[in-house]
Amino acid sequence: MSLLFLAHRIPFPPDRGDKIRSFHILHYLAKRARVHLVAFADDDADLDPPAVFTDMLASCTIVPRGKSQVRAAIEALATGKPVSLTAFAHPAVQAAVDRIVPEVSGIYCFSGQMAQYLPADGPPVLMDFVDVDSAKFAGFAEDARGPMRRMMRREARLLGAFEREVAAQVSASLFVSDAEGAVFRDGGATGRILAVENGIDSVTFDPAAEFTTLKNGDHPGGDRGPVGKVAVNADSPPSSTSPNWTPASAGVADAPATRAEALLVFTGQMDYRPNVDAVTWFAREILPLIRQHVPVHFAIVGRVPTSAVKALAGDDVTVTGEVDDVRGWLAAADVCVAPLKLARGIQNKVLEAMAMARPVVASTAAAEGIDHAGTIRVAETAQDFADRVIGLLAAPEAAAALGIAARERVIARYGWDARLAPLDTLFGLDA
Repeated sequence: MSLLFLAHRIPFPPDRGDKIRSFHILHYLAKRARVHLVAFADDDADLDPPAVFTDMLASCTIVPRGKSQVRAAIEALATGKPVSLTAFAHPAVQAAVDRIVPEVSGIYCFSGQMAQYLPADGPPVLMDFVDVDSAKFAGFAEDARGPMRRMMRREARLLGAFEREVAAQVSASLFVSDAEGAVFRDGGATGRILAVENGIDSVTFDPAAEFTTLKNGDHPGGDRGPVGKVAVNADSPPSSTSPNWTPASAGVADAPATRAEALLVFTGQMDYRPNVDAVTWFAREILPLIRQHVPVHFAIVGRVPTSAVKALAGDDVTVTGEVDDVRGWLAAADVCVAPLKLARGIQNKVLEAMAMARPVVASTAAAEGIDHAGTIRVAETAQDFADRVIGLLAAPEAAAALGIAARERVIARYGWDARLAPLDTLFGLDA
């Protein structure tokens, strides 16, 4: 069987939320069918992907996007289309799709921006919206003012109409969670609407795996003294080797009973607006509440931080920019935080922290799509968030146990193959 996989961003390397999902889906399908990839490149490095990626594909067409947001906005206003579509309109992509479609028996379309390339009369299509982008823009409009509010409302309205039109024509519309599917239905969408959840690579995101471990002095608070291992027992999942402190009574040899400063870690793409809003809220409103009770340092770990994110750096806050291996920061964290006010679907950052056996405090929005069974702490207000972080720091043994339980939950619930198994039936790959 041959398939066409359309993606708004090349699914490699899997180092940010959407690319993690698209990579694992592409890899899953490529083990079962001949897959032709057509995708956009964010930068020049994407134009020449390595053989470890391309060898699994029947063909690979990568097109540089290059269109500025200003040009995309002008085209959108001139044509009456949403900016989300004009930003990804490119004749080279259309030509590649036209060439490949006659050769395939199915299309996997990843992200609504690429639905503009779907043929009117072609093979069956699985449309992976991931989450409801139009609802996201509606949320942005609530926080915007003046002309920007009008633009966001326009985007939400036009994109929503386009999403519903596509959903009525494809074989199935896929979302990252049942909650996102419900939002789509409530907005008037019809057709077959299903959830295909994100998974987690719990072998890679394993505190016992080989990765670059942060040493004393490599991270804020790194002068706190010796590092130790989180205590586990025979019934625990693969052991955690976090350099995070735990008390001697939890089985850590030579660990001091007190610490100078706890480390709180947020991970994510730092030019993504919901992430920017999240760390800004945390640094300005939540962190001061925590520091009234316990000394802590907040690390914002992720590539391309905006000027607004960089401005948060100070004595209590570090902005790392891109790091070689995020697992070292996760392993070093006393608590991982996900204070997103606007979050759609399943947050990979939360699954990754859980898989690394770290205690997590997440906002209601960030936790909503995750079946965590109580293995993370959830907060709504700034005070709630601060209280939950303080509670975990005050009880390190309980925090370590919560992290181990979170890893157990991830292993049991979020393996990629199990999450993606419905694709076999949807594409007829199990026949």
